[in-house]
Amino acid sequence: MADFRLQVDGFCPVCEQQASFLATDPWLRDHFLCQSCNAQPRERALFSVLAQLRPDWRGLAIHESSPGTAASRRLADQAPGYRFSQYDPSIPWGSVHPTGGWRAEDLEAQTFADESFDLVVTQDVMEHVFAPDLAVAEIARTLKPGGMHICTVPIVNKEKPSVRRAARNADGSVRHLLEPVYHGNPMDPNGSLVTIDWGYDIAAYWDAASGMSTTIWTIEDLGRGIQAEYIEVLVSRKAGLPDLSGDVRPTAAPRRSLLGKLFG
Repeated sequence: MADFRLQVDGFCPVCEQQASFLATDPWLRDHFLCQSCNAQPRERALFSVLAQLRPDWRGLAIHESSPGTAASRRLADQAPGYRFSQYDPSIPWGSVHPTGGWRAEDLEAQTFADESFDLVVTQDVMEHVFAPDLAVAEIARTLKPGGMHICTVPIVNKEKPSVRRAARNADGSVRHLLEPVYHGNPMDPNGSLVTIDWGYDIAAYWDAASGMSTTIWTIEDLGRGIQAEYIEVLVSRKAGLPDLSGDVRPTAAPRRSLLGKLFG
């Protein structure tokens, strides 16, 4: 649609300032951009949820897998405890790339110690993982008690069941079950293969695989530039209760017997 144009003024949750959101393509998910920080709608949705649930995010220990967006840059710039990783089998797992600065990690088998992070972030990553059950279990392992995994993932099947598009064979080769679909990948010019078309059953699947509790957030708010397809935000919490100790139950007064009440 050559003459398409959508422009809205509002507040960007990523760069946290008044901004203009502009799209000249009807596919808003990729093209409805903040003119100040270039954030996409799904990034603004993620930051809106993050700011509501963890307004203290700047002080948290954070791991982001496969960053590369305006939201990623905001996290890296503002949170001293931010660490990021890429799927990079060209260097040993757990090592840091000498020039790129990322840590090489396989989400399905991470080298991070248990309970390393308050927050794990993935943005449009989990539709490319072959074994999401292993990945979310590893994310749960690396989270501290009460920690949170916040992510975006295209829920393309909506109310329909999730469907696997591709699987691995025993020799590591890929078996395509549906026509291959690829998304952009800064680490690979060939892109990232979509392995699963997720539906809303994603929350139940993740909970069963990880032991966490997942909520799907859906936001539509033009004032924050949050308007597009597939911009749900998933929040998975690891069990961990706050310390509410310190209360003492008052000692009850001795009960008088019925005989005492009658003759006392």
